[in-house]
Amino acid sequence: MTSGNDELTEDRAHQLAMLAVEAAGGARAVYGNPRHPFALNPATDYEFDGYQVELRPGEISSPAIVTVAGWVFEIHDQGIELLVIPLKPR
Repeated sequence: MTSGNDELTEDRAHQLAMLAVEAAGGARAVYGNPRHPFALNPATDYEFDGYQVELRPGEISSPAIVTVAGWVFEIHDQGIELLVIPLKPR
């Protein structure tokens, strides 16, 4: 598993996040089908090119998100949008 955030660019993180979204049925399917609030498996984990990618479908009060090595993207009906970039160590 790859651990360095320095080598992962925003574009590559976006590509990996989109791979997870597509594996889950596409942005429209993830966005339009929120998970049950008491689901036993609240997130789905994928691994692409050694990176862990977590896809978490939305609920009534929270958006659907996909996370790749500190990069967080919100899933919308037509695609994904960057929400959070990884923190840089001081």
